[in-house]
Amino acid sequence: MEDVLAQLDAHVARDPREAADLAVARAVAAGPDPWSRAAPRHVTGSAVVVHPPTGRVLLRWHERMAAWLHVGGHVDPSDAGPLAAARREGREETGLDDLAGWPDPDRPPLVHVAVVPVPAGRGEPAHEHVDLRYLLATERPERAVPERPTAPLRWLPVAEALEAVGEDNLRVALVRVAALLGGDGAPR
Repeated sequence: MEDVLAQLDAHVARDPREAADLAVARAVAAGPDPWSRAAPRHVTGSAVVVHPPTGRVLLRWHERMAAWLHVGGHVDPSDAGPLAAARREGREETGLDDLAGWPDPDRPPLVHVAVVPVPAGRGEPAHEHVDLRYLLATERPERAVPERPTAPLRWLPVAEALEAVGEDNLRVALVRVAALLGGDGAPR
């Protein structure tokens, strides 16, 4: 089982919004079942998938949110925690079987913590995801395949991804990813 509280304690919030979200994440993660979908707030695991040699990130169309987003989702009972969920969801949603932490394959950085509102749908009431976002990389971006036709994938330079994404909080994560990749992510 991942030590989620240790991951959160080691993470440094970089702005007041993330500091508030990090406090929420710690409170939810300390609860009896932090990944329960029945809870109005639950921890999720996601990944910004990159191809470091080209500085590109992978975006996925998310029908429910009607936006280009990163990959990830709910922590399943078989997952050891949000990082395991991010890796599993990444494989399921992209077909990429070589996803590894970057720059350290064994210890992907937690690049961002965000509380994200999710609208009602699929028999679920509106709720919030306490999203822990990790950085994963692939060596074979050409092997990315959407899990279904309604969830297409796009490889974009970070600057273009910043313009394409549908959530301001994801832009924060992408700027951090750009810095790790050696760029600023600013549109040129």
